[in-house]
This record gives sequence, C-alpha cells and structure tokens, in this order.
Amino acid sequence: AMEDVCAKFVSQKISKARWRPLPAAALQPPELFATGSWDNEDNRISIWSVGDLGNVGLNGEYQGEPQLLCDIRHDGDVMDMQFLDQERIVVASSTGTVTVFRHHQNNQTLSANQRWEKAHYHVGQDTSCGGAACTGVICNNPEIVTVGEDGRINLFRADQKDTVRTIDNADSSTLHAVTFLRTTEILTVNSIGQLKIWDLRQQRNEPSQIFSLTGDRVPLHCVDRHPNQQHIVATGGQDGMLSIWDIRQGTMPVSLLNAHEAEMWEVHFHPSNPDHLFTCSEDGSLWHWDTSTDVSDKPSFLHQGGRSTTYFSHNTINQSVVSAWLSNDPTKDRMEITNLIPNQTLSVNSLDILGPCLVYGTDAEAIYVNRQLFA
Repeated sequence: AMEDVCAKFVSQKISKARWRPLPAAALQPPELFATGSWDNEDNRISIWSVGDLGNVGLNGEYQGEPQLLCDIRHDGDVMDMQFLDQERIVVASSTGTVTVFRHHQNNQTLSANQRWEKAHYHVGQDTSCGGAACTGVICNNPEIVTVGEDGRINLFRADQKDTVRTIDNADSSTLHAVTFLRTTEILTVNSIGQLKIWDLRQQRNEPSQIFSLTGDRVPLHCVDRHPNQQHIVATGGQDGMLSIWDIRQGTMPVSLLNAHEAEMWEVHFHPSNPDHLFTCSEDGSLWHWDTSTDVSDKPSFLHQGGRSTTYFSHNTINQSVVSAWLSNDPTKDRMEITNLIPNQTLSVNSLDILGPCLVYGTDAEAIYVNRQLFA
C-alpha cells in the first residue's frame, strides 16, 4: 500500500537508483542506496540512507525520509549505474566515459576512483568527434562490461588502467543493455529487437547466439537474468511489452506479456525470490509481477486499497521443475500483477529491489522507498 512508501523530492530528474549490496552474511535489510541524475544542468551521483529507523509511528509504520549522505558532480547524464562492491559504484555517462566512484564511509564523501575516458565514441572524419553514450554497465567484481550507442562492448577490470578487451563492431545498431549469463558469457540487447550472447573466452568478435523478436524490430531497452535459472531472461522495450526468453531453445521469446503503455526502462527479477519480477516505464507505472501465488482460490479481479490487481493467465508444467516464467498451459496457473504506483505521473526511469525493499526514481524529481514490499 502507498502508506509504506516514503518520497523524497530532490530537484533533479533521477535516471538510476541502486541499493548498495549487502555483505554475504547480512540479515538486516539494505540501508544505503545510490542515485544518478539526468537532464539537469548539473548531474550528480548521490548516496542516501533510508532514514531514521528509530522514528516509528503509532502503527509501527516507518516514518523517516531518505537522508542525503554525500554527492558528487557527474559529467553528462547518468545512463546506467551498478555497485561493484560495498564501496565502489560504476557509472556510465552520456559522454561515453565510464567512471568508478568510491564511497568513503568514514567521512561520508564520494570521489572519482578510476575513469575510462570516452570508452564509447563515434568514429568520424573529424577525429576530435565526441563520445557516444555508454548505455549500459554490468559488474562481476573485478570485471566490468559496458555497452554503448556506438555498438561497442568493453571489458574492463577494476584497478586496471587499460581495457582488457574491446569488441569494436559488436553491433551495427545501438546496444541498450547488458547482463552476465555466467562469468564468461554476457548477453546484450539492441535497438532492433535482438538478444546476442557473447562468449568472452572466444577471441573472435562474433556473438555465439542471436535471438530476436519476430516481426517489428522493436528496440529493447532492458534485460535481466533469472538469478537461479540462468537460461531464463526477461527483456523490455519500446512497446512496453515484457518478453520472457529461454536461451536453451529457439530464437524467439517463450512468452510476450502485455505490460506498459510506453517504453519499459528497467526489468528486475527479485534477486532472492525470483517468482517476483518488477518493471517500470515511461508511462509512470511500476508493476510487480507475481507468479508465486496459487490464484485458484482468489477472485479473478481484486480492487482494494487503491491497487488494481489483474490476474493474467499463464502456464507452468511442474512448478518445482520448471520455472513459472516458462509456461504454455494457461489454465494451470495464473499470474498476479499489481501496479505499485496507482496515480501515475511522469516516467519511472529506474527501480531496484533487495530483500523487502524497493527503491525507484522518476522524472518528477523524486525518489521513493518502500521498505515493506511483501508486508
């Protein structure tokens, strides 16, 4: 419900929001998150604390709004951002530069720790021509992979000045996002509706597999891999559709689900509870897709507390063997979809989810935190 959500107005359009990862053995919920901004005169990387836990209302609801711990100027729009470890954040810029910022927790400051200038760039007659936007970054410490508008893929290693590897003409169209499938394999999505798998052990600069949306070449903007079943991948694109792929079979998506009314900007499986998936869109909505519930004993439509919940049919074979995301018999099971933002406003550009906590950022110059997602 909305009363669990805390808003903080930040007078910057927020392009990215990311939880700081928790130490392996941590049991507590996440406490810090980072944001990056875009389309402002002065873009910034900011570190926030979720607020005063001690400040609890009469009904046990959490009251403190997020507190700014520190921030630093960023050159260009923040196109993507990922934590490398507890202290370091890798940021992709519209200028083509990739920067690693370090968060110093002893004195709450941020500093640029490492920078690869114009890691992405357009080659032209004019050699002084500018950078190409770095559109996506993914980390598997110490490795960092970036993709860009220039169709280039870069592999960096933290604390190493030189690029480990560059695939120069990886794509003739814009690469919008990248994810690791396993430590030696990455998956990219591009502006003509293709997924490509790249094996980083291979020296040749060709993808090992290509998948594509049939028909219209709808640009794909985001991708995420199922945390436990590495062959299951979700993508979202220009038309707002959610596509689920099984990269072991076929070259087309297993299912196409009607989702948003405009571009889908991000898709994330819940890292520890991947029956739950989250998507956000230019249309101002943020959807929670839940395949975990047995919906047979529920009414088919539910309207409560300002949430509209719709049940979409979808299939499973045997829940324990096959993920609920790969289904074909719509009668066996269903999916519950909830819009977590009932009164839509401007674009929801980014979301991140960790444990019971959701953070998202919007063009309405606000960040929102929900710490009781599954309450």
